[in-house]
Amino acid sequence: MTTTPGEILLSIEGLTVSYGAVEAVRGIDLTVKRGEIVTLLGANGAGKSSTLNALVGLAPRKAKRMVFENNDLLGLPPETIVRRGMTLVPEGRRVFSSLTVAENLMLGGAKHAARGNPEAVKADMLERFPVLAERLHQKAGSLSGGEQQMLAIGRALMSSPDLLLMDEPSLGLAPQVVDRIFDLIGNLRDRGLTILLVEQNVAQSLEIADRGYVLANGRIELQGSAAELRSSPEIQDAYLGA
Repeated sequence: MTTTPGEILLSIEGLTVSYGAVEAVRGIDLTVKRGEIVTLLGANGAGKSSTLNALVGLAPRKAKRMVFENNDLLGLPPETIVRRGMTLVPEGRRVFSSLTVAENLMLGGAKHAARGNPEAVKADMLERFPVLAERLHQKAGSLSGGEQQMLAIGRALMSSPDLLLMDEPSLGLAPQVVDRIFDLIGNLRDRGLTILLVEQNVAQSLEIADRGYVLANGRIELQGSAAELRSSPEIQDAYLGA
């Protein structure tokens, strides 16, 4: 489905994620508009990753409302959510180490040909990731951490998503590689992709994002434009070393 820039792409009301008796996410509301980068910030255990996993059906969830491109997501299995146009790049990359780069990429698009021609999508994606084009026949396990992260992002793009969820894409990477990953995220947005980003690197997240939400103990404590959050005393004290 085609949406207009600025139109609400994802709307969530009252999202709760529970693991047994433990509530990881406690009734949060959030929206993501077409063409934005929205970042979820907060300490470890705040509920950020649980929120992303709930959106794609990988965590037990309840909500008053969970609508993506005017479709109700509640009750849908993960593969259907991907077909609807929402894809997760998980924390820790999770590439298939024993498969080649090319095989990893084709797995990303294998079930989702209805959203685009897999070969055409692959050609476009390799244009964005020349390092992967150079290593198509290498085993994914032989790639560096930064290259594996690019492969994980490229694999997600093979499903031609309208909304890309990214969970800690800079985790464990060298600073110069982190800069490349953030440049890549900005480039994806410039090419029209909408992104919901979970990231411990608060300063760089707020440089690249349009808006953000700050989670603490499963609840949203602050929200606003990236500029508003950068200038917030709470954010400066807790995350920016001001």
